[in-house]
Amino acid sequence: MVRNVVYLVVIGWFYVVLMMAVAEASNTTGTVLGAIVTFFLYGLMPIALVVYLMRTPQRRKEIKAREAAEARERSPSAVLSKTEQTSGQPDAGGHAPGAAQVDGVAPVREEP
Repeated sequence: MVRNVVYLVVIGWFYVVLMMAVAEASNTTGTVLGAIVTFFLYGLMPIALVVYLMRTPQRRKEIKAREAAEARERSPSAVLSKTEQTSGQPDAGGHAPGAAQVDGVAPVREEP
């Protein structure tokens, strides 16, 4: 809602500056070059600055969302298959268990 009001102000300012430029060009002592300078210095440059500043929070959100998406793509959980992500069980992938390793570490016994 507030953003729409600000855009309305920007459109109103653009209209005022356009009328200033037309008045400058149509005045007997005015010039077309003066109208162009008025339009750019009083109109387009301030409007561009205001719109740029208004979009700053939205650009920050877009940057954070893009970084979060890239982080999700780079995370190891993104490589796992859908069954491995949803199951939570260590051997719920549907594959047969592997054979015992010959050079594996022996289990540690607990003292009774």
